[in-house]
Amino acid sequence: MPKAHNKASEWFDGLYKENKESQENIPWAKQTVNPLLQTYLDKKEEHKGKALVIGCGLGDDARALGLAGYDVTAIDVSQTALDLAKERFSDSTIIFEKQDILDMPQKYHEHFDFVFEAFTVQSLPVEFREQMVKAVVDTVSVGGKLLLVAHKREEAFEGPPWPLSDEDVAIFKKTGLTELSHTLHTEESKISNSRFRVLYRK
Repeated sequence: MPKAHNKASEWFDGLYKENKESQENIPWAKQTVNPLLQTYLDKKEEHKGKALVIGCGLGDDARALGLAGYDVTAIDVSQTALDLAKERFSDSTIIFEKQDILDMPQKYHEHFDFVFEAFTVQSLPVEFREQMVKAVVDTVSVGGKLLLVAHKREEAFEGPPWPLSDEDVAIFKKTGLTELSHTLHTEESKISNSRFRVLYRK
């Protein structure tokens, strides 16, 4: 695995360890479901099959998918984050696993009926973008869906993170997905005030 990627993974786990008690200084850990995922779950009547949450953090999105009806696997590179998520949702059947999306087991190739990717692709430098997108797409089953949530790059931005451009989002289609919906949502943020919410089918 490239040194730059290993360094990023270590940084995430370090931040979770530093904030293990309060979890207040983890910028992306809102301790509530991502609203752009929840609106999808609320609009669609039936949710079933195997779901994957990439970069699950403290587990709120995984919990929401489980409550909606999915059998959920939630992965993260931080063991500390996974331990906290397991503790928070100890009554659930979610499978929390330490996995790196760039090095997923073969058993997860085209395995999941629904994949939720929020802010993980943008968390690594742009040099990993195409590799990350391909790895994410590889987990989606034939006929399965992927919901992408990411900050939109509005201007030059010194990461981390590195918001996605329109060209970056287009990589998902080039990698074998069909776009079902594509919307932009406004939410004040130091990173970007616009967020992509794109639904794909494989």
